[in-house]
Amino acid sequence: MKKDYKKTLRICSKIMFGVYIICLTYFLFFAESTGRTFEGRTYHYNLELFKEIRRFIVYRHTLGTQAVLLNLVGNIVAFVPFGFFLPILYPKCRNFLYTVFFSFEVSLAVETVQLVSKVGSFDVDDMLLNTIGGALGCLIFYWMNRIRRNYETKEKKRF
Repeated sequence: MKKDYKKTLRICSKIMFGVYIICLTYFLFFAESTGRTFEGRTYHYNLELFKEIRRFIVYRHTLGTQAVLLNLVGNIVAFVPFGFFLPILYPKCRNFLYTVFFSFEVSLAVETVQLVSKVGSFDVDDMLLNTIGGALGCLIFYWMNRIRRNYETKEKKRF
C-alpha cells in the first residue's frame, strides 16, 4: 500500500473512531430516548449471565420487537465499530484475543460508570453482547484486510 494512502486512511480512521466514541458516549449516558435520565434513578444491576437475554427472548411479544432488537442486537452492533477500528489504529490490537479482551474491558468500564452514575444499569449480559460485537468487528477487519491484500497482490502481478 502506498505511504500517502496509508497515512490518509489512518487519519480518516482516527476521525471516524472519534465520531463513533462521541456517539457511543451520548447514547450510553445521555440519550433520553434510551431512558438515560438522572432524575430519581436507583441502582439497577444484573449479575446473572443470560438473565436479561432470556427475559427479552421469552417476553419478546410483550416487550415488543423494537425493545428486543434495541437490547440484544443493539448491544452487539454498538461495539462492532470498536472491534473494527481498534486493529486499524493500534497494530498491537490485531491479535484477536487482545481485541476481544479490550472490548470486554471497555464494556466493563461503561457498565460500571452506568451503575455508579445511576444512568442505565450494570448488566453482565450487556457486557457479553458488547464483547461479541467487538469480536465481530475484529473479524470484519480481518476479512476486509484479507480482501485488500489479495487485491494488492493481484495488482502487483499485473504490472
